[in-house]
Amino acid sequence: MKRHLPARLLLVGACSAMPVVHAADNLTLPATQIDSTSEVMDAVSQGYEGRASSSTTKLGLTDKQTPQGVTTITRQALDDFKITGIKDALRAAPSVTVEQTETDRTEFTSRGFDIDTFEYDGMGMPFVSSTLVGDQDLAEYEQIDVLHGANGLMSGAGNPSATVNFVRKRPTDTFQAQVDTSVGSWDSRRIDVDVAGPLTDSGNVRGRFIYSHDKGNSWMDRYSHERNVAAGLLAFDVSDADTVTVGFSQHNSDSNGSTWGNLPLVDNDGNAIHYSGRSNSIGQPWTYWNLHTQRAFVELKHDFGNDWNATLTATGQQEKQNTNMLYVGGVSGDVADAYANHTRSEAHQLLGEAKVQGPFSLFGREHQLTFGAAYGRTHQKGQEYDEDLEHGSFFNTSFSGILAGNTPMPSFGVTSDDLAQNFQDTQKSVFAGAHFSLADNLHWIAGARMLSADGKGESYGSEHSTRAHGKVTPYTGLVYDLNEAWSIYGSWTKIYNPQYNVVGTDGKLLDPLEGKSMEVGVKGRVMDERLHLTAALFKTEQRNVAVDAGFDGVQEVYTPGDFKSHGVELQASGEVAPGLDLLAGYTYVRIDDDNGERARKYVPAHSLRGMVTYRLPTLPQMKVGARVSWQTGVENDTNSAIHQNAYGLVDLMTSYDIDSNWSTSLNLNNVTDRKYLLSLYNNATTASYGAPRNLTASVTWKY
Repeated sequence: MKRHLPARLLLVGACSAMPVVHAADNLTLPATQIDSTSEVMDAVSQGYEGRASSSTTKLGLTDKQTPQGVTTITRQALDDFKITGIKDALRAAPSVTVEQTETDRTEFTSRGFDIDTFEYDGMGMPFVSSTLVGDQDLAEYEQIDVLHGANGLMSGAGNPSATVNFVRKRPTDTFQAQVDTSVGSWDSRRIDVDVAGPLTDSGNVRGRFIYSHDKGNSWMDRYSHERNVAAGLLAFDVSDADTVTVGFSQHNSDSNGSTWGNLPLVDNDGNAIHYSGRSNSIGQPWTYWNLHTQRAFVELKHDFGNDWNATLTATGQQEKQNTNMLYVGGVSGDVADAYANHTRSEAHQLLGEAKVQGPFSLFGREHQLTFGAAYGRTHQKGQEYDEDLEHGSFFNTSFSGILAGNTPMPSFGVTSDDLAQNFQDTQKSVFAGAHFSLADNLHWIAGARMLSADGKGESYGSEHSTRAHGKVTPYTGLVYDLNEAWSIYGSWTKIYNPQYNVVGTDGKLLDPLEGKSMEVGVKGRVMDERLHLTAALFKTEQRNVAVDAGFDGVQEVYTPGDFKSHGVELQASGEVAPGLDLLAGYTYVRIDDDNGERARKYVPAHSLRGMVTYRLPTLPQMKVGARVSWQTGVENDTNSAIHQNAYGLVDLMTSYDIDSNWSTSLNLNNVTDRKYLLSLYNNATTASYGAPRNLTASVTWKY
């Protein structure tokens, strides 16, 4: 069981969080979203035909040229199904499993391993843990790209799961505006405002302003949330060769009745606990989780001519967390073993990357070269407050009283240095990669990143120390074009990823993740290149994976384990027929421990994901669609009484374009009202139920 103790994970979490409508020919309607300019992507995604950002694939590669699977969740797909947070977005990505471990903390897995590589416009966040707090809002992002498999060359970390890249909306060359309003079940309401366009007559200065407000209650007792996002961007054409873009965003996530851990699924004797309804929650009127994040960036792009260019990016981020939490560690009859505390934490990050890219000639053929350097630093401070120093905030109380929300709040009046964190982590790396054209139809991608990582400071009375210099992560891949539409590929890379904030039983940080990852596959484009198809086989070996070893009285500790995984991924995205858009995929994965036994049974072996919409040819103003997901059963590795049977979810949508400016939509989620557990992540013995049937109604105005 992985206990989510806020004194550790809340402070650790301060490093995290962080993130064309098809119409009939006889109907002319503007797009239902504000389009980005080519500043962001080589080509703008259309409908569900995802075109990965160049910041995702790196090395000047297109999706077809990248020897790995890529999933793009487009703005159109997000808008159609009213997906406003990262949790719902990644539930649409084939091969990604969303592990909502608490009301306000979510982890993600892919190919059997945690996703801990997140980027913003390709800028890696090396100190992001596998946890995102507060369900990062998607108001300021144009699309989300998921690059499947290990990506040490391109992202700076070799985790074999996936890399998630949040692609920002950018200032546009023409004036555009959009306002979305929606109301839904449990008093949910949301407003989005997005305005962009030139700020000078010549258009050499462009801007964009984004605002969103999201507030509502929940199917879970006593839980409510409020998210506010404000973002502004300015782009300056300093010269014909230089463009400077600056941006600032404020993300505030505030929730009440938050849970720390979830509902206990078994008692202290291992017997299953049954609940009367899915609204049960251990959150109390006095529990809350507030996360406020500020992020600023500056980006300079310079065109040297002859297709050579350089990009210099710097990002600063500040995160502040403030929480009151209650955790239920065990239940015997009506007696609950509980723990509570108050935590305050703050983290400051500074990140920078310089990259140069362009073509070169060798042996009579033209190739592509990319090289650069990256730097990252984070300073994290935090303090936990308990009821007393001798016993902390451990106490026995009525479990029925917890479920009823009647547990009184402790005083949280004392603290000590053993309940504090104050440390700094840094990463430095240099990288180089090339795309070699060996023949007209054969391409070789090769490169490496050399990484140095350092950490110093104190964490809960133990030394926080990391030192690894000159670690090289090589990457190589081949792509063979069978014809203009189809290609086959293979790739291999080493895995190397420092494990910040993962403490072993000796009180020291675990050694870095190491291993290797291999992938082979085929990519094709059919239906006049409107529909993209991908099939991939993957195999991964990984050492020093963190395995939960319990609670040492101060923090959760881990032992290293060795795992192997293999599997299959299938994906289709684009336009199947005129007006019929699709994003769908199937994944099979098996994870084995070093004894060859199946491990990590909380990861579904088989899963299906799909979104489809259709614009009616007889009534082109109307669009209908469905979103489906299905997975096989999951269970705790050591207690089969803790399990979730196979289940499927169905969401429906319909929208109607009233005229060129106004549209309305209805979204009905979990149509069958399926009851299911959200997650058994890391062999948890606690879980919460997913949302029952719910409805959202929306009105959109656009210009």
